[in-house]
Amino acid sequence: MAYPKGKLSEEKVFKDPVHRYVHVRDGLIWDLIGTREFQRLRRIKQLGTTYLTFHGAEHSRFNHSLGVYEIVRRIVDDVFKGRPEWDEGERELVLSAALLHDLGHGPFSHSFEKVFHLDHELFTRDIILGQTEVNEVLRRVSDDFPKHVAEVIAKTYQNKQVVSLISSQIDADRMDYLQRDAYYTGVSYGHFDMERILRVMRPREDQIVMKQSGMHAVEDYIMSRYQMYWQVYFHPVTRSAEVILTKILHRAKELHETGYIFTHAPVHFYSIFEGNVTTEDYIKLDESIVLFYFQAWEDEEDHVLADLCRRFMNRRLFQYTEFNPNEEMTKYFKLTALFKEAGIDPDYYLVVDSSSDLPYDFYRPGEEEERLPIHLLTQSGHIKELSRQSDIVDAISGKRRTDHKLYFPMDLIVDMSEKAEEKKAIMKLLGLG
Repeated sequence: MAYPKGKLSEEKVFKDPVHRYVHVRDGLIWDLIGTREFQRLRRIKQLGTTYLTFHGAEHSRFNHSLGVYEIVRRIVDDVFKGRPEWDEGERELVLSAALLHDLGHGPFSHSFEKVFHLDHELFTRDIILGQTEVNEVLRRVSDDFPKHVAEVIAKTYQNKQVVSLISSQIDADRMDYLQRDAYYTGVSYGHFDMERILRVMRPREDQIVMKQSGMHAVEDYIMSRYQMYWQVYFHPVTRSAEVILTKILHRAKELHETGYIFTHAPVHFYSIFEGNVTTEDYIKLDESIVLFYFQAWEDEEDHVLADLCRRFMNRRLFQYTEFNPNEEMTKYFKLTALFKEAGIDPDYYLVVDSSSDLPYDFYRPGEEEERLPIHLLTQSGHIKELSRQSDIVDAISGKRRTDHKLYFPMDLIVDMSEKAEEKKAIMKLLGLG
């Protein structure tokens, strides 16, 4: 079943710094872009707190979602069109899923989810299937169309070709965010030859494969992803901002639970604090709302909440040092005790933060579906797994890299003039004395 409006009478275009233009010819896509739930993504940054490290990283999930849609549109309209292994009847479905795949992200997405035990993928599903403008548009195709879109995004849809275009180890989502994030942060790491990758993509049975002649472009993509994670996504300054953001949310929740009377009541947070957030409550939350409260809470009577909010809003971040939790927990416990003696709450001002990434993996039975490998199509028609053909990819396959940092407020330690012995001991343990 096709969308009743069919094609637009005139193509709409969005100017885009990464893809030059995003083309919209389908009434379905144009109407989805106009829904309140999709427009909300303009108010959610793609990279959370990264703008405090790379000042250009102000782009939104709206930008990114349009970019993912455009990559998928080019694949199905230009690369796959007319190929017998591709079902043209899946076109509207895969375009809709590409556009809506990040619909459920909240403000400062991953930090927010971690504190309140939320899952953006579940909210994406709830928005697509609930009483929303997005659902109303999707149901114009058919009553079960919203369900199929949600299944593609959840990676449970029966056609794995469709799923892999949106979510796999080389997909439109990753191809857009690597290039887009590199552009807006001003770094060179995330650039790779996407044009070449698109030209060598081929639909095969239940997967998407790459012609072996394009292997070097795929290697470049894998290494770009690896570099972006460690140079941008896991940057220690960004992580410091995330630590403070997380502690603000923890503190506000703790104060609410203990009956603290806020000068600026967090009415938008009540249902989240109490664990009964509705889809409508969630849709009303965006980063402008959160930042409004953070600015207001700078004047709260609770010293910890006010101080953390001032730090975040004015970019007075925590310092950090390397930390190995397997070898240095005794040092951490000593620091905790010294912080308490000095009147600094270690629950909020002494934080271990860890980052971990697996850049590429081959198939391992029982592992999550996302680890399905990238396959190469040889000239003889055989299909071979990427790391078996590429020495570069083989060198990093299955190798998880993990990094730990210990974050602390250097300014508070420096100001410990009345606690000279504790200050000296803390500085020594942190390797600063």
